[in-house]
Amino acid sequence: MPDGYRKTALHDACIAAGAKMAPFAGWTLPLHFGSQIAEHRAVRAAAGLFDVSHMAIFDISGTGALTLLRDVLAGDAARLTSEGQAFYTVMLDESAGIIDDLLAYRQRGGYRLVANAANRQAVGAWLRGRAGPDVTVTERNLAMLALQGPQALALFETAYSAGVDRLGSFHAMTLGDWTLARTGYTGEAGLEIMLPNADAPGLWARLIAVGAAPAGLGARDTLRLEAGLKLHGQDMDNGTTPLEASLAQTVHWQPPERHFIGREALAKQAAEGARTRLFGLVLEGRGVLRSGQRVLAGQGEGLVTSGIFSPSLGYSIAFVRLPSDATGPAEVLIRGKRQRASLVRPPFVRRGRPAFQKID
Repeated sequence: MPDGYRKTALHDACIAAGAKMAPFAGWTLPLHFGSQIAEHRAVRAAAGLFDVSHMAIFDISGTGALTLLRDVLAGDAARLTSEGQAFYTVMLDESAGIIDDLLAYRQRGGYRLVANAANRQAVGAWLRGRAGPDVTVTERNLAMLALQGPQALALFETAYSAGVDRLGSFHAMTLGDWTLARTGYTGEAGLEIMLPNADAPGLWARLIAVGAAPAGLGARDTLRLEAGLKLHGQDMDNGTTPLEASLAQTVHWQPPERHFIGREALAKQAAEGARTRLFGLVLEGRGVLRSGQRVLAGQGEGLVTSGIFSPSLGYSIAFVRLPSDATGPAEVLIRGKRQRASLVRPPFVRRGRPAFQKID
């Protein structure tokens, strides 16, 4: 691995478990532990364990914390009325371009944002540049593990008896100085655990011992796409709005008097109608859908933003950016040949079974 990449507190544990490491967003992280497909299937059937310590964690405190977050987030942080509540939202620039998609938590003494590693500097600068003297923005150096799958909560209870099986989705609890959150990026039940770096190897070992399968970035990508979850930098960026990224649900328009950065530009687009948006795409024949492939559909054409061969379905699926009024069927250019495909509404997979709806 080239010099200059950061290592997580679990780097040595992952190497010991047989990980093939790869660079990602300035970090060296496990790509897989021998078989990406086996890891994917373990998460769908039982439980997988991911090192996601590269994620950026910011704690926001002070008397002006809520005012700041109501300004910089499209989701209204005032809806986080009790400790442990969380929601998924986006941070926009003045043109309604997506700086990042992130999770916001209410916690004792303030709020926590968990952002994408690749956007660490952009998010931190955006927060600090708009924070007044009554706000403190602190980037935390914490480890973060994601335990995901239908058996995830039961396995954690076997290991720690913490009561996470009573925790609601998009809620968090504390266990000492650990934060246990019912969130994830796989479409399955599970936990994301934020904790001191020194505690991470012990947690990793204990969860592996009770049956969690170590899993890497490769499986994380196929799982998230099957679940219909977008990736910043591929399916959205600061050149796309939430409407164009099919993320309208991340924007809270009420109350109407709340100003958030990007609201005026986004309201204008909502009134006029977004010209493009993300669709799901299912390949009807053999082949693999990849980012950048050209797609021809009714009412126009566009490009694949993310594409994979789905281990759960046995064929290729993708996101594609097309004119908003596009209709199926579609064709994809793969190595110069046109192959038939269907436009669909994600998610592609739910509980291991097909869940998409075709768009005619």
